[in-house]
Amino acid sequence: MSYVSELAGKKCLVIGAGVTGQAVDKALKKFGAISYLFDEKTNLESKVINQIPKEIDFAVVSPGWRADHPVILNLKNLGIEIIGEVDFAWKIKEVIAPSQKWVALTGTNGKTTTIKMVESIFKSAKINGAACGNVGQTVIESVMQEPALDYLALELSSFQIHWSDLPKYESVALLNIAEDHIDWHGNFDNYAQAKLKLLKQAKKSFVNKSDKVLSNKVQGGSVIWFSLDTPQPGELGVVENLLIDRAFSPSPSEANEISELVDITPTVPHNIMNALAASALALSLGVKHASIKDGLKNFSTDHHRMQLVLSKDEINWVDDSKATNPHAAIASLLSYFNVIWIAGGLAKGASMGELASRAGSRIKSVILIGQDREIIAQAFAKHSPTTQLVRVDQSSDAKQLMKDVVAQAKKTAKSGDTVLLAPACASMDQFDSYVERGQLFAQAVKELV
Repeated sequence: MSYVSELAGKKCLVIGAGVTGQAVDKALKKFGAISYLFDEKTNLESKVINQIPKEIDFAVVSPGWRADHPVILNLKNLGIEIIGEVDFAWKIKEVIAPSQKWVALTGTNGKTTTIKMVESIFKSAKINGAACGNVGQTVIESVMQEPALDYLALELSSFQIHWSDLPKYESVALLNIAEDHIDWHGNFDNYAQAKLKLLKQAKKSFVNKSDKVLSNKVQGGSVIWFSLDTPQPGELGVVENLLIDRAFSPSPSEANEISELVDITPTVPHNIMNALAASALALSLGVKHASIKDGLKNFSTDHHRMQLVLSKDEINWVDDSKATNPHAAIASLLSYFNVIWIAGGLAKGASMGELASRAGSRIKSVILIGQDREIIAQAFAKHSPTTQLVRVDQSSDAKQLMKDVVAQAKKTAKSGDTVLLAPACASMDQFDSYVERGQLFAQAVKELV
């Protein structure tokens, strides 16, 4: 009997009634399982339960749930099998689309941009594939798609990797590792290990040689490195204005041009890294260099990722609301000079010391908002004490807060400055999401500037 046919009549608890949980619930029901959607938030629709029913056969957990959550521990004590959504999707794929190939990508920053680049390359190469996981569709929805996709490019968070052991990827890429989600993982090493776990599940692994944490924690062997340096044989890198592949060339002395730097927008260092990682994943699937070049050329970044909102009176107003941790904010800050930086929100346990010491010299003033703004203030007091700090309090709603912030920035900004929203923090203390935060910033700029 196949895994799919065994599901008929089985009682399954789906933990988490968000987007992932609802997609799993739908798939289980399609295969005849009895599915219970469980969530602690009782204000969800009536089909969601908040008590564990008796006689559950197995559970599928949504990625954000911690392994030490009382509900998870309770199920473990009862001896109930618990799997993550990615593993559930893999088991289904093995039955309904056995020839489908998966590649995967993780990192603290740049994941969505890079996996969307892979999807753009698929389009240019006329490949029947899609990006999924932590972006767009869930993995289970992509597996269930009819007709079946030939390739899936998975963007995976540390939570998803933590809950996953089964997939065998054609290749995986690791972009970078920096402090994030320390509150969830307990400490930085646990977080790093969750990311590195992905390397054990792949035929080929591509790793960013320029990232200090990765170059220290990943020992050579079968790893293929990529960086902004001239590539050694077996690596991918940059020579003058070209992205170069020496990993998939027929002989060690040969090199192939992937694309020109001008094909990549924005042409900033961390985005070149994203393009190298996307190219490596595509090359591992046999995509030709010309299709990769076209895919990179046709790609444009997501909204709220280093998006120029307005350029007026030689002042640039830039929305990088998606920079929700210090590592992402550093990459953004180092792309500009004379920055009026809008920062703050929920720090998620990350420290701001490295940001203040590395980017402090670029910043004219910091406009601080949100719950953990004093963590940023303390880091600047220590590492960049001459930087001006201005605190803006929330007087009414989020819209008014962002208007007050933009009004403050307008007072300070002079010709040649960049006003940059790259908060280094999550948004949920004052906004619905980083998307709303970015939209309200853009709105306020258009109204007031």
